[in-house]
Parts: sequence; C-alpha cells; structure tokens
Amino acid sequence: MKRWYLYPFSLAYHMVTGIRNTMYDLGIFKSTKFKTPIINVGNLSVGGSGKSPMVMYLAQFLSKHYRTGVLSRGYGRLTKGYEVTNYDSNYKIVGDEAMQLFERFKNRFVIAVSEERVPGAKKVIEDMDLEALILDDAMQHRAIKAGFNILMTDFNDPFFKDYLLPAGDLRESRAGAERADIIMVSKCPDELTEETKRYYISRIRPSHNQKVFFSSIGYDENVYGKDKMLPDNNLNYYDILLITGIANPKPLLEHLAKFSKRVTHLKFRDHHNFTDDDIKKSLQSIKN
Repeated sequence: MKRWYLYPFSLAYHMVTGIRNTMYDLGIFKSTKFKTPIINVGNLSVGGSGKSPMVMYLAQFLSKHYRTGVLSRGYGRLTKGYEVTNYDSNYKIVGDEAMQLFERFKNRFVIAVSEERVPGAKKVIEDMDLEALILDDAMQHRAIKAGFNILMTDFNDPFFKDYLLPAGDLRESRAGAERADIIMVSKCPDELTEETKRYYISRIRPSHNQKVFFSSIGYDENVYGKDKMLPDNNLNYYDILLITGIANPKPLLEHLAKFSKRVTHLKFRDHHNFTDDDIKKSLQSIKN
C-alpha cells in the first residue's frame, strides 16, 4: 500500500538509511566476517516475501551435509538476549518463527535467536560447533558480512515497484539489491511466462555477477487436522473459515478459491499473538 502523503518523511528516511549504508560501504562502520560460511536470507521490504520457506529449504538441505544452524532475532518474543530453541522453549521465549522451525524439524539443525547478530552468531557457531549458519532476515543487519546473500521479493509486490517507508514498504532504497548474490522472485503464478520473466529481470537489472530466479508456492493436496486428513478436492462440500496471521494471505486465498466459493476469512496482522477473545470471536463467526 502506497501512502503518498507521507512521502516527505520517506525523504528523511532515505537520507538516514543512505548515510548508514555508506558508512558500511566505506568501512567506517565495522562489518564482522566469520570463517564459518554464512548465508543471509533477507529482503528490502517489510512483510512477507517468502523468507521463511527459503530458510527452511536451505537449513533442511545443508543439514544433510553439514552441522547447520539458523539465527534470527526472535521477532515477537517477550525475552531478550541469546536463546537456543529446545523442547522447553515456547513462542514467548524464542518467537513464533523459531518455534515453527523447531516443531517441524526438531533437532535436525540448531535454531537460535539473538537481536544482536554478531555476538549471537559468534556464540552459536562456537557453542554448537557449526559448519554453516543461515541468517534469517538480516539484509539490513550489515554488522555481519555474510559470505552469500539471497534477496527475496514478492512477485505481486516487487521491490522495484515499491517506495521507502513510510510512503511505501521498503526498509532501504532499491539500491540495496546490489548487495545480493541471488535475487529470488517468490510467489509467482504457476503459469508464469518467459515474457513475464524477462520483464521482471529487465526491471531488476541484475549485475553480471547476480542471478535471478523465480519460485512459486506448492500446496499439499491434503488438509491436515490433529487426527484427521481431508483431500483438498473435498473442500467444496464445506463452509471454510480461514484464519491467518501472516503478512500476505492472498496466495492462500486464491488457492482455496479453486476448491470452494464459501470461504470466510478472518485476517490478523503478521505474527499476531492470538488471545482468548480472538478465539471466541472466531468460533462465533462459525456459529453465525
């Protein structure tokens, strides 16, 4: 969403973030480089751009060959400092994203959180004897110099059509894409044409050492409950209540529309902390 009336404030934001990036480019602000290979997965905008699925994919793949860790800031948690996710953790301690990773993959790889990335990276690498580390959402955390940077951008809201906060949703200028080694256009439609790919590449304008890739969302053919499973082609027999707490539920809504026209959507903000009142209202919407 573009908020043109806030554009003057975006100019001030551009000056601040531009000076900061220049300080790092000139070496005035220190960037720490580690001997252990570090991959950074980030974006230029606020909101969902497909970072979490990419982090999951990389961690799952690398952990087959190397002792791998994931480090994020632990967005939404009620604690501070360094924490390693384990069976005693919960979203209040490490945040919902770290818990999602742990509940899905358990101890296949290390999952740690720290709002201070440099000491957090140093501690998790040394304490867990890591051979590879993935930084989640650290494109703007330039205090760490990653060995490889993956920039995610949403097909439906690419960075080259966006503007700086608060008029737009960019956390830094489009020039930040120059630091990426790979630019991944996520959430592409299944029928993506070569002509559309060429258009996006022409707008991204990658340098000779950058690669642009395109990815789409693949949904399971079944919907899973606690102890039941329902094939998606049976959804047309039901009234569906969809409750989301993600940045961009549009792709999921479009997917459900293929199977049912009776979808009621209750949208909550990204990383929403659901309360008892939220649950009561959700249940009430079913009764109505």
